[in-house]
Amino acid sequence: MASGSKLVIIAALIGNSLISITKFIAASITGSSAMMSEGIHSLVDTGNQVLLLYGMKRAAKPADDEFPFGYGKEIYFWSFIVAILIFALGGGISIYEGIRHIQHPEPISNPLINYIVLGLALLFEGAAWYFAFREFSRVKGRWGYLEAIQRAKDPSIFVVLFEDSAAMLGLVVAGIGIFLSQLTGILMFDGIASVIIGLILVSTAIWLAYETKGLLIGESANQSVIRGIRGALQAKSNIKHINEVLTMHMGPDFILANISVDFADDISAQQVEADIAAIDRSIKQAFPQIKRVFVEAEKRSNKFPPGS
Repeated sequence: MASGSKLVIIAALIGNSLISITKFIAASITGSSAMMSEGIHSLVDTGNQVLLLYGMKRAAKPADDEFPFGYGKEIYFWSFIVAILIFALGGGISIYEGIRHIQHPEPISNPLINYIVLGLALLFEGAAWYFAFREFSRVKGRWGYLEAIQRAKDPSIFVVLFEDSAAMLGLVVAGIGIFLSQLTGILMFDGIASVIIGLILVSTAIWLAYETKGLLIGESANQSVIRGIRGALQAKSNIKHINEVLTMHMGPDFILANISVDFADDISAQQVEADIAAIDRSIKQAFPQIKRVFVEAEKRSNKFPPGS
């Protein structure tokens, strides 16, 4: 999964780098505000992919004394930073550029250049989007697409998918704005398109921030994993009651599990130790992404109500 994510990000990085250069050249030649906003958008996306690759590299660092559970949450942090950059740089600058051109509209020269660049950009962005969508479809399993985004624990793929979706929508808006300006002679359509592109980026950023916030704070494993842990515990005859099953993602492929159970009163301490070792082994075999398991032997009490 990690290698697939990396390939998706690298493909988007190469595409956005080339696209941003062509957009800025077209904007400087034609004076189009919408094209300038699109150039800023692609440049921000390029920087974002660099940050995601950096986050993946940091997340792969092994655990040490300072971070005994590893650096897996680095990818969550940098994904959140990407959302902030899309909001502040991509959305903010695009809206500013659009308002400036609405107040002081400028004629667009050589609009054909804009159409050529937008067409090529749509082709490249479409290829990057398809690559990201194919990888996302592969890893989402039986979940629906919205459910998969909400449940996903590796944000790198859906961040790129969101970026590329916003990019393609922005290209369509830019093309419509330039065309309306050319068709009607009302130059502010170009600036309005730039503002709309900015709003698309702001909306994308807010959604990305919302989806990555839970992972950054410490989101639990999916319910299917928790049910599987409970099933493994219920199979142990020496466990009278499962008090709690607490999980947290320390990274896309690192789940920390803390379990509280009430063992039978008539078993020895040696048997408890053997059962704990068996629990640890069976859970890790069933769910390889669970790297650490802590089992607490506790009497059932009021703080563990029935069904907990």
